[in-house]
Amino acid sequence: MKVLVVDDDTELRTLIAFALRQAGYLPVEAADGEEALERFARERPDLVVLDVNLPRRDGFEVLRAIRRQATTPVMMLTVRAAEEDQVRGLDLGADDYLAKPFSPRALLARVRALLRRSGQSERPAPLEHGGLSLDLEASTLRVEGGAPQTLTPLELRLLQLLLAHAGQPVPTERILLHVWGSRGEADRQLLKQLVHRLRQKIEPDPASPRHLVTVAGVGYAAGGNHLT
Repeated sequence: MKVLVVDDDTELRTLIAFALRQAGYLPVEAADGEEALERFARERPDLVVLDVNLPRRDGFEVLRAIRRQATTPVMMLTVRAAEEDQVRGLDLGADDYLAKPFSPRALLARVRALLRRSGQSERPAPLEHGGLSLDLEASTLRVEGGAPQTLTPLELRLLQLLLAHAGQPVPTERILLHVWGSRGEADRQLLKQLVHRLRQKIEPDPASPRHLVTVAGVGYAAGGNHLT
């Protein structure tokens, strides 16, 4: 499941994204209100974690804009203890509030509760595309309906991201952030090695991959005949 995390505090946003990633969610990050709405329109997340105090457009404005187009669950983050701020957010359509500071465990518990209340299953459905079926809970992959293959955590996170954007190229920088939580030339080499190992595991012909495809000048994609 995809979670949009909106906070201008880079360290906190990174921590939240890391906790979500480790719990099997697919975090998408935004640092201000305008970027949040752009990411929301493009990514269509299952849930939004939204800070109140944001540059460009504050959290209340972002929430109002989201509610004009969707019923996606929204959890507001705030350092403010004033009751009127909580009332305002709830009146605008927020589903929950979490005051800073908070622990990652508390955040994840609230995320799970919100998803349950919105009717979404806690157990993520398999991600499927082009003959691949990824079971996030079991950490296994089926290729063309074959027997399930056990994946390492790095392999699982790579395929999770690619299958969540099925048939579309995912930039290398975003892959590095999701798989390792960082960016850098060393990680680019690790990514190439990871892709090589995974192709050996899932491709009928690793020299001519069709499930895990390189997109020149961009990154990688899960399947798609139009990709090279």
